[in-house]
Amino acid sequence: MTARLIDGKAEAALLRARVAADVQALTASRGITPGLAVVLIGTDPASQVYVRNKGVQTRAAGMASFEYLLPESAGEAEVLALVAELNARPDVHGILVQLPLPPQISADRVLQAIAPDKDVDGCHPVNAGKLASGRPGIVPCTPQGCLILAKTVHDSLRGLEVVVVGRSVLVGRPAALLFLTESCTVTIAHSATRDLPASCRRADILVVAVGRPELVRGDWIKPGATVIDVGINRIDRPDGGTRLVGDVAYDEARAVAGALTPVPGGVGPMTIACLLANTLACARRSLGQAPAG
Repeated sequence: MTARLIDGKAEAALLRARVAADVQALTASRGITPGLAVVLIGTDPASQVYVRNKGVQTRAAGMASFEYLLPESAGEAEVLALVAELNARPDVHGILVQLPLPPQISADRVLQAIAPDKDVDGCHPVNAGKLASGRPGIVPCTPQGCLILAKTVHDSLRGLEVVVVGRSVLVGRPAALLFLTESCTVTIAHSATRDLPASCRRADILVVAVGRPELVRGDWIKPGATVIDVGINRIDRPDGGTRLVGDVAYDEARAVAGALTPVPGGVGPMTIACLLANTLACARRSLGQAPAG
């Protein structure tokens, strides 16, 4: 068996195209352009590339992109003041503060300061509470992308056994809630799980988001299962260079799974596409419109 590769790039392109068409229609009918503000503190190279890509794709979708680059030495009060300013601006419909933050700044305080209706990353306790209680709200982008990719493999998720490896508030926990909403039977596994390989082998859909290179081996995977690998890890090569790998041992998994996301090119592209979709949804809500779809 060789697993079918789940093309995150292609799915993300389709979603971005739908968002762009809806943005054009919204601008034509209501005269507003959805706006996304991204705040980056410091000079982390990976974060800089990610923020730059967000800006490019935001503008390509017909939205307004506002980028705020603050020095590593920025204080928490300065960041909170900027967030308050963005909360008050009618041309900004979505706010994203790029993580991680420098140690002098509390991520919890900053994320909670973002207006819930502009929280395009779905991290505010109000949006987390809505997801947990099954109410409409803003859903975190990466888990949303995982669900969309799983649906490209399965016509219905109802009754499937889903195991999420990782319990982070950004990916693991919201991913589990999203699959639960689809009537899946969901298990969250983590570092304290007694027999992690056995838990993984039960999964019809295995979502791995732990940040540990190639943790999940091929013999941890149920034959024919769908594997969604959220991890992006840079490891050393024998020639002195580096390469990107996921949290799943790719070659081993491909010989066992039914479908598998590659790294890169799987979940990553979906994250930014879902961010654009969330920004559009926030703009619609600001007009009293229910998000489409």
